[in-house]
Amino acid sequence: MTRIPPLSDQEMTADARASHAALGAYGPFDNWARVAAYCPPVLNHVTGMLTTLREQENLPRRALELAMVTVSKLNACDYCVSHHTPLLSVAGLSPEGASRLPDVEDHPELDACDKAVVRYAEAVTIRSGRMKDAEVADLREWFTDAQIVELTWRIALCGAFNRFNDALQIQIEPEVEPVSA
Repeated sequence: MTRIPPLSDQEMTADARASHAALGAYGPFDNWARVAAYCPPVLNHVTGMLTTLREQENLPRRALELAMVTVSKLNACDYCVSHHTPLLSVAGLSPEGASRLPDVEDHPELDACDKAVVRYAEAVTIRSGRMKDAEVADLREWFTDAQIVELTWRIALCGAFNRFNDALQIQIEPEVEPVSA
């Protein structure tokens, strides 16, 4: 049960309702948005940032979803794993392949770039202050510096989402198939 009851449309500010609608077009995050609406700047800014990042298409979708599922599995966030695992299927990874993450050794569905993304997501999540320069440099074979900055931000942001969702026990929306972390 969600620790903070989701707001109804009538209980939201006009700005929060607009952001809620925009986030609804982004993905099935109704429960998250209705709790975040208690603090409209959070909902407004997160919605704006996510929609802008998606529109600019700077980062390949597969890399993004590999990172999101990896971080969410490491943090055991069922909400985020459930929302992002199906997007990995769209990006070409089977549900069985997604279930193996973050294990990349001998993973038959991951190429060298995919493995570098998963390893990087794990490093940022578990030991960001102790990473080696080579871990960032390794990504340059596939990504620009701008893409690495976005990837790093999205990994860190996913960790924040994981903590927010778990601390407040945000419920998975009924239209989303639950996937255990």
